[in-house]
Amino acid sequence: MMTNPYSLLQTIQTPADVRHLQREQLGSLATELRAYLLESVAKTGGHLSSNLGTVELTVALHYVFNTPNDRVVWDVGHQTYPHKILTGRRDRMASLRQLGGLSGFPQRAESEFDAFGTAHSSTSISAALGMAMASKIKGEDRHAIAVIGDGAMTAGMAFEAMNNAGVSDCNLLVILNDNDMSISPPVGALNRYLAKLMSGQFYAAAKNASKTVLKGAPPLLELARRFEESAKGMVKPITLFEKFGFNYVGPIDGHDVDTLVSVLENIKHLKGPQFLHVVTKKGQGYKLAEADPVAYHGPGKFDPAIGLQKSVTPAKPTFTQVFGDWLCDMAAADDRLVGITPAMREGSGMVEFHKRFPERYFDVGIAEQHAVTFAAGLACEGLKPVVAIYSTFLQRAYDQLIHDVAIQNLPVVFALDRAGLVGADGATHAGVYDIPYLRCIPNISVACPADENECRMLLSTAYAQSTPVAVRYPRGSGAGVPVTCTLDALPFGKGEVRRTGQRIAILAFGTLLYPALQAAELLGATVVNMRWAKPLDVDLLLQVAADHEALVTLEEGAVMGGAGSAVLEALAAAGLALPVLQLGLPDKFIEHGDPVKLLVLQGLDAQGIEAAVRLRFASLLVAHGA
Repeated sequence: MMTNPYSLLQTIQTPADVRHLQREQLGSLATELRAYLLESVAKTGGHLSSNLGTVELTVALHYVFNTPNDRVVWDVGHQTYPHKILTGRRDRMASLRQLGGLSGFPQRAESEFDAFGTAHSSTSISAALGMAMASKIKGEDRHAIAVIGDGAMTAGMAFEAMNNAGVSDCNLLVILNDNDMSISPPVGALNRYLAKLMSGQFYAAAKNASKTVLKGAPPLLELARRFEESAKGMVKPITLFEKFGFNYVGPIDGHDVDTLVSVLENIKHLKGPQFLHVVTKKGQGYKLAEADPVAYHGPGKFDPAIGLQKSVTPAKPTFTQVFGDWLCDMAAADDRLVGITPAMREGSGMVEFHKRFPERYFDVGIAEQHAVTFAAGLACEGLKPVVAIYSTFLQRAYDQLIHDVAIQNLPVVFALDRAGLVGADGATHAGVYDIPYLRCIPNISVACPADENECRMLLSTAYAQSTPVAVRYPRGSGAGVPVTCTLDALPFGKGEVRRTGQRIAILAFGTLLYPALQAAELLGATVVNMRWAKPLDVDLLLQVAADHEALVTLEEGAVMGGAGSAVLEALAAAGLALPVLQLGLPDKFIEHGDPVKLLVLQGLDAQGIEAAVRLRFASLLVAHGA
């Protein structure tokens, strides 16, 4: 008779059940939780390495603190699957990151245990400090805890919050989950500093000191006093975090649940801002993920017994791969080119560029604001910076984009990956606002390639300009158009007619050109590949407007202020009153799900486009027998 591998885990419906366990049962709970997590993510895909590393910390936090009354804010949020499992969502893990299912990140609307919605990094300390201050103002007895990774600590926002918290006299606990990783390998002076704290005799001494503090069972207040004094003695000289006004404790083993519980129980009774340095391993407990945490950061479905397998059939190149190849080819042709990423080497397709041109590759850490102004400084000195950045992350550097790049009209190329809907990551990662927020800035141009080869050519066009240009392209593959190996460019600011029809013209911006062509076959419509949201090809627009009775604009981005709005503005400026149907993404946040299904739901597939046009221009089409 087979034993139930999750006999203990299945008794946990809420964290209150965790707190009812005997302390010696917590290790077994962590073992079952890790096994269930691996089995679950292998079936759905999702973030794996980071979650395997936070199992014991999650168990200890919910055991020691009275959640949800005590607030736990998880930075970035892709380390919260164990948290979801322990907070009543275990039976819904099969729906993770799927349409109508669980989010891959914390969401306040999803659970009362999700104290703050996170998915972009480095926000946790600010949010937790706000919660701690609110508790102080309202006279409420609750704890506020921020769990932040070492990669997220590289962002300026984390230190802005630390600077504020250190003089706030709030009972705030910041837990640094130090796994020597963000998504890509760690970079920068902070990583070196943490490595120094972890090195050699210091770590051994610190570990022994913490064990000494936790030995025996003296009265609680005495234990807390001894713990605080000993912990402060672990680090000589005083740590950076203590300079910010925090009481620093650590580093401690983040996979020793008993030690974690003891430390947290004592910190719980200390007043003022506390900083706990916890050392974990990404992929902990699954050897394949431990050996290659980057590959297992966000895998698709796989067999845990075998691990990730390479596809035997060659897939179409993704837009990210097209960018990576172009970047290497252009760097070989022009030694002025420098590539910049804010901690997304793999995601932005820069691994090969890093290997071939290490002296021209810059990973600045999770610091989008710095990345943009750093690029501006390079451009001032005659270099040609290419900033590879997700559309959703460029939002974080909007002031720098305007003030440091656009006003000075510097030739920086922004390669905007993940433009449009991104599927399983949901609203926080969708790149749906870049056209509206970029086209209103003077001097910046915005290119919208329709396919892989056009993406490569428009990157070359952007690079040839002496002004800032953004090239937006989606996640995944496109229409499968063969990609040339040359560095040929396309005309700046010019579109093309791809299908000639009658009465109605569809103006497509980006990859929705191809479903537009399918719809146009049934509608008898003209299709224009506009290519540029800014500058708009006004000459082509006016020519098409003169030859047609109605226009349709089509974009995988926000309709409000988007490329369709640019068309309306141009028509109004020319004194033309022509019926225009704007198709794109509505004024709401679109949640996670399969990207193909999401486009269908928004009416942006061929069938949806045809239906919308027929509905809007029914009389026009009937009159002409279409």
